[in-house]
Amino acid sequence: MGKLLKIMPIMTAYFFALLFVYASISKMLDFENFQVQLAQSPLLSAYAGFISYAVLISELTIAVLLGIKSTRLVGLYLSLGLMVSFTVYIYLILSYSDFVPCSCGGILEKMGWTEHLIFNIICVFFALASIYIINQQNEWKQYKAVIAMSTMSFVSAGVIIGLFVSSEHVIKKENNFTRRFLLHPVIKDKTLDLKLNSYYFAGSDNGRIYLGNVTAPLILTVVDTALKSSTSVKIDIDESHHKFRNLQLQIMAPYYFLYDGSVPVIYRGLLGDTLAKTISYRDAYFNQLIVIDSTKFALRTQNSNNREYTLASFDLKQNPKVKLHPTILEKQIDGVFDVDGKLVKSSISNTLIYTYAYRNQSIVMDFDLNIKQRLRTIDTTTKALVRVRQLADGKNKMAAPSYIVNKNQTASGNLLFNQSNLVGKHESSKTWKKASVVDIYRIDKHEYVGSFYIYNTKKNNAMSYMMATDKYLFVLIGNEMIRYMFRKTQ
Repeated sequence: MGKLLKIMPIMTAYFFALLFVYASISKMLDFENFQVQLAQSPLLSAYAGFISYAVLISELTIAVLLGIKSTRLVGLYLSLGLMVSFTVYIYLILSYSDFVPCSCGGILEKMGWTEHLIFNIICVFFALASIYIINQQNEWKQYKAVIAMSTMSFVSAGVIIGLFVSSEHVIKKENNFTRRFLLHPVIKDKTLDLKLNSYYFAGSDNGRIYLGNVTAPLILTVVDTALKSSTSVKIDIDESHHKFRNLQLQIMAPYYFLYDGSVPVIYRGLLGDTLAKTISYRDAYFNQLIVIDSTKFALRTQNSNNREYTLASFDLKQNPKVKLHPTILEKQIDGVFDVDGKLVKSSISNTLIYTYAYRNQSIVMDFDLNIKQRLRTIDTTTKALVRVRQLADGKNKMAAPSYIVNKNQTASGNLLFNQSNLVGKHESSKTWKKASVVDIYRIDKHEYVGSFYIYNTKKNNAMSYMMATDKYLFVLIGNEMIRYMFRKTQ
């Protein structure tokens, strides 16, 4: 027994040295993947870059110290600190994180999280026992060893807990463009071949999805949410002599609306009735419209005084019908391209969201266009990267290819789904070539929730449109409509 106790610290030191060398080499051989997986940690996402190097350097340094007799005790103390850190980290993941991530290489790849927690606790025990045995011949050294071991354990645990609290705040509130990819937040379960790739989402209601068609603007297509059947009807309009440029369709049950802001005209018809009647003509020019109710709309128009884009309320029952809100969109360069973006609606929360295309901001408003808050998306593009050239007639023209930040949006409840066009930190460029990334935000809390991929089809067609309901995310990719089920009800 005495011989066993004598060689135990040596055997423990060699075991830790081999463990750390193996772990560090496995990480170095696939370092990019190690960083990517660290970035998905629910505790350390914000510090993935620094921690990835710190862990490697720490493991190799401790392994060297453990192999040298004169520094072995120091190595055991540091091994204790590192193993306590790993143990607390796993405990926090299992007990307090929003989700449990995949394994991140090394031994974790061969073990489950609970098994690895048990393994780490055993390692901590052997480190404590080995340090105690080395100092057992001197009572004063034993006393100092207990204090040192306690201090090392508390400091290591405190550092991990501090990183956890800080990282969660940074990722959700002050993100530095580190995405956290959630574990299967949406599950692909249905696909419908639409035969054409010219459809867009016009709305949804009571188990039905409504589609418009850019090449056949007077055709309304209705698809059941089970994606089992579809029907199409041709709409007739009471005034068809207008020279339309972009006639679009939108549903707000029990009505459907056809509109073209370049004419400008708005038609309205009852679902089930193929005749749409003019309800507005030459009241307001616009380039985007959101239906609030049967007579009320939110518009993006162009201010006649300065030609800048402006959001406006449009109510057929009011006098005047149009009310401009010129302070909502904030000009940086020209007031047109730099404030370009998309206006979407979340009926469940009675909210409008305008997301800039070329900078990292969304504006959350009520249906009267009163600003609730301005949210920052997780990328770092605070100023629109557009170059504008003014023509002889005073109009502006894009002078160079635009640097799109936010590509497409949809909203449901208090969640905003944003299709980003930028690669974040520690992300695989290979995956970006075969998928679109969607970031999720809480619009009621100014909080980033997480991200997920929508993969291209076998023909490498990418997502063109998406629409969220309370239970599903529908996407259009090529000539297919795909239904994704939310893993948890929003």
